[in-house]
Amino acid sequence: MPYHLKTLSEYQNARENASSDPAVFWGKIAEHFHWFTPWEKVMDCNMEEAKFSWFQGGKTNISFNCLDRHLAKKGTQTALIFEPNDPKEKAQHISYTALHSRVSQLANVLKAKGINKGDRVCIYLPMIPELAISVLACARIGAIHSVVFAGFSANALATRIQDCSCKMIITADGGFRGAKSIDLKSIVDEALLTCPTITIALVVKRTFTSINMLTGRDVYLEDALQKVSSICKAEPMDSEDPLFILYTSGSTGKPKGMLHTTGGYMVYTAYTFQNVFDYQDKDIFWCTADIGWITGHSYLVYGALLNGATTVLFEGIPSHPDFGRFWEVIDKHHVSHLYTAPTAIRSLAKESLSWVEKYSLKSLRILGSVGEPINDEAWYWYHENIGKGNCPLVDTWWQTETGGILISPLPNITKLKPAFATLPLPGIQVALLDESKNEIIGNDVSGSLCIKEPWPSIARTIWGDHQRYKDTYFTAFPGYYFTGDGALRDEDGYYRITGRVDDVIIVSGHNLGTGPIEEAINDHPLVAESAIVGFPHDIKGNALYGFVTLKEEHPNLDQLRKEINQIITEQIGPIAKLDKIQFTTGLPKTRSGKIMRRILRKIAEGDFTNFGDISTLLNPEIVAEIQKDCF
Repeated sequence: MPYHLKTLSEYQNARENASSDPAVFWGKIAEHFHWFTPWEKVMDCNMEEAKFSWFQGGKTNISFNCLDRHLAKKGTQTALIFEPNDPKEKAQHISYTALHSRVSQLANVLKAKGINKGDRVCIYLPMIPELAISVLACARIGAIHSVVFAGFSANALATRIQDCSCKMIITADGGFRGAKSIDLKSIVDEALLTCPTITIALVVKRTFTSINMLTGRDVYLEDALQKVSSICKAEPMDSEDPLFILYTSGSTGKPKGMLHTTGGYMVYTAYTFQNVFDYQDKDIFWCTADIGWITGHSYLVYGALLNGATTVLFEGIPSHPDFGRFWEVIDKHHVSHLYTAPTAIRSLAKESLSWVEKYSLKSLRILGSVGEPINDEAWYWYHENIGKGNCPLVDTWWQTETGGILISPLPNITKLKPAFATLPLPGIQVALLDESKNEIIGNDVSGSLCIKEPWPSIARTIWGDHQRYKDTYFTAFPGYYFTGDGALRDEDGYYRITGRVDDVIIVSGHNLGTGPIEEAINDHPLVAESAIVGFPHDIKGNALYGFVTLKEEHPNLDQLRKEINQIITEQIGPIAKLDKIQFTTGLPKTRSGKIMRRILRKIAEGDFTNFGDISTLLNPEIVAEIQKDCF
């Protein structure tokens, strides 16, 4: 059974084998990795109870498989290329041997500071090598890492630390992002005021700015590293031992801490990295995502290193110091794969092509898209101008909850179709369901996107709340995993993702729940209530539009808009700020008091043609009023 699919017939056979006997199929794939103890049973899964177990009884270590397993043959090969924010700063090329040593050394620091198997470690770092090293060091000793994107506010950081009772945080004095310098340590200090479970803060020196260091809690990582060995034996982990918790926005309530475990996640991310990207020796893989998101976890770090790849870690942004930065990095490091988000593509496509034409880009072999459905215009621009029409473009669909890519073309195997994720990967059984919860058969149809059978990297639960996990993903369509997305299946059986069907909006590739943003807005003393919807945006794909009802009139609405966005920034982070805020005297509601977001969504999109029957609304007259005043 081939691990690396190279032909259409191999792909078709793999899909058939994975469907007819998934235990045999995934068992063969898992044999490609190192296990301290072999598994006794490949899978034991129950969709109704949302209970999943893979490679039961098997013991392994994902850090060992990412590093130690490659040392004999690839020790001198570059594992990680660090490209700093400032192009004048020298890039770092870290070999597998050097990365193994640095990971082992940090793992020993964790143990010396009292971190044991099962303890949670929060990682709040900029995109520097220590971020990837921290993830692998936690995995090496069996600590559960919880990476929080270093753009989140102190409040959002504290919420995530409190939810899983982290014992340690690894952070930095600051970080660089374009022309800005971000004071990360002060954000951490504010967050830790309400996080008593944190006993140690390891601080990386990145900006070398003066910061407050709390005696007894705060330790510079550089100092701690000097006191430990660079040899650390990898801890044998049960296949179902937790690997990491990664938080994703819910439509209501607090963020959901998605728990991924060791064995199944390892096998699936490695297999999908190899096949979706047709990875070959000497390729240079660049995933532009931050490790704070699942894309960075699965394909910048774990999937890449499990396959012995060379992976690029980029600290900067695509517009600094100019709009040619991505293309300069590709030529500089001879990048063969570029895996980025439609938001980045759209932002660069609106600039002059001269920024692209300065560079050859001849090293590129495969392009990838991730984070949200890519629109046709961006697809063609990316394919023609960056790939020169010669590079297969894999438009990947997956989620934090899935752990790895579920639907995607395979390069030089699947016939491409712009803006279509195309076909499911082996082992993924996709179904479209209608409003009556019936599966829709045939092609040229659309419905709610569901998955029939489990796969190895499916999240096991929401940390501390398995009932919420069941309710969120397995009750809307009993017996299926419900993705929250809608999709269409065309005449060729190809899938195109049509967007969220719940109250989560994808902005610049980030899932933002409307509930927490509305809660933040409603904290303003003048706000009576609010409703958030998405609207199309040329760069972000979607942007946020807020309809806000005030308790009383305010003389300076522009100032009030700034205050509302400031609250959102403080409670969630700048990524959740509203592009448009419209003040209203009321919101369209049903007689039971439910806000009709469907109507608000159409108004935000500028579509006033068909609101449907609004006569049954409690206040139908408000629709015309909101429409008249919209941007």
